[in-house]
Amino acid sequence: MGKLAVGALRAVLAVVLTGTVFVQASMVWALGHDPEDGSLPLTPLRVITILGMVAAQVALVCVWRLVAMVRRGTVFSPAAFRYVDGVIGAIVAAALLWFTVTAVNAPGQREDPGVTVIMGGIGLAILGVALIVLVLRMLLAQAVARDGEAARMRAELDEVI
Repeated sequence: MGKLAVGALRAVLAVVLTGTVFVQASMVWALGHDPEDGSLPLTPLRVITILGMVAAQVALVCVWRLVAMVRRGTVFSPAAFRYVDGVIGAIVAAALLWFTVTAVNAPGQREDPGVTVIMGGIGLAILGVALIVLVLRMLLAQAVARDGEAARMRAELDEVI
């Protein structure tokens, strides 16, 4: 991975992470200083939004760490699995949160249930992304196993020579 690609990816990750932290801080400030007309300050959608941003932040940090491992050439090691698992967990959490939004929104869609069906389909698509990352994790596991096997063979060859 080239320096330009790594720099661009890190810039995007930093902007998104900063943006989500800013929005979370703004929401917490708004909860304490700007209550709506008699409504509870912590509505279900606000809680889901905050949790969704936490899931995104977990994924961003894990991708940042994986990019650092790519730059160092250590991504094909068992340590990378922790970060890939973090990304998978964050995506699954985002899907579950999306299904929760769908359930919260469903009673208001009684006259047009197609919106709820479409939202459910989006949730399934998010789970599909998690499955794609899981397949990529399996490929990483195979690459780590092959790398370990190649290292053992090199060591045996060095002994023979």
